[in-house]
Amino acid sequence: MSDIFSPVALGDIVLANRIVMAPMTRDRSGPGDVPTDIMVDYYRQRAGAGLIVTEGTQPSPAGKGYWRTPGIHSEAQVEGWRKVSQAVHGEGGRIVMQLMHVGRAAVRANKDAGADTVAPSAIPCPDKIPGPDGVPVETIMPRALETDEIAGIVAEYVAAARNAMAAGMDGVELHCASGYLPMQFLSSNSNRRTDRYGGSVQNRIRFVVELLEALAAAVGSGRVGFRICPGVKFNGMDDADPHETHAELLKAVDGMGLAYCHLIHIPLDGLDALDLVRENWSGAVIENNGLTLDNARAVLAEGRAEAVSFGTPYIANPDLVARFRAGAPLAKGNRTHFYTGDGDDRRGYTDYPALGN
Repeated sequence: MSDIFSPVALGDIVLANRIVMAPMTRDRSGPGDVPTDIMVDYYRQRAGAGLIVTEGTQPSPAGKGYWRTPGIHSEAQVEGWRKVSQAVHGEGGRIVMQLMHVGRAAVRANKDAGADTVAPSAIPCPDKIPGPDGVPVETIMPRALETDEIAGIVAEYVAAARNAMAAGMDGVELHCASGYLPMQFLSSNSNRRTDRYGGSVQNRIRFVVELLEALAAAVGSGRVGFRICPGVKFNGMDDADPHETHAELLKAVDGMGLAYCHLIHIPLDGLDALDLVRENWSGAVIENNGLTLDNARAVLAEGRAEAVSFGTPYIANPDLVARFRAGAPLAKGNRTHFYTGDGDDRRGYTDYPALGN
């Protein structure tokens, strides 16, 4: 039996407990998509987690699709993230950076002037995405990547991973879920390519497999994790057979020695994603999505996951681990401020009190 407060190693990353802070977009970066001082405080406050996974961070200007999300492709961004990692490490925590290239899930007003919007195929994301004023608008028609361009996208990810390590991160997580670029390659409805990156499931998983191979070679396999969500419909995903696609992906990367698979576990008829992962992946698993302390403990006790992650509860409970230990009630977050605030505006971001305050 694995206790939720016991230490665990995910690859080369040693966690003091098995409670992970899941990545959450908060739209608080400053000019040039540089992490701000209040972001430093935000992550420092939550360093009691066994591991923090940062909000999705774009590896290149083309990878940005949302307003005020941070990057990791400029010197200023690296320095901003270095302050974050130092703050977390100063509190005894561990932190990895989630690399998120949105692909076609982008709004023109959110991107730098001249930044490209690319995807496996020239098919727009059907879901609207909030612009700078928070009002959802139509997405951009993406340009289909040429076969000889794909190696350049992989190289951007590799440079971003190296930048993340230079900024003091303990590792990186490849975002392969939520309808972003890697999942756009995986899904049969968004990938209509006829080259070696499209068509058969073996071809559709190729981009992600090559990405994980390259990231592992660049920063060490034991410091690379990946996040999946089989069957999710977000951002227009509708794969013909998500079970087959993700089973083939998991089997293809199982021997790489990667740190973990981070599963967003959405209940679907005929598909138990955690069973799917366990049947095809022998490495560590972080289970995520709507967990409570009780069912998180049950998943760990049953040996179905090595760690568990919490998203929304961490917004209003920076001391979530301490509250779990004490059996204390959880505070509720103010949704009005989930994605708002700029400059030194700490409302709904760093102004949630810890226990006893």
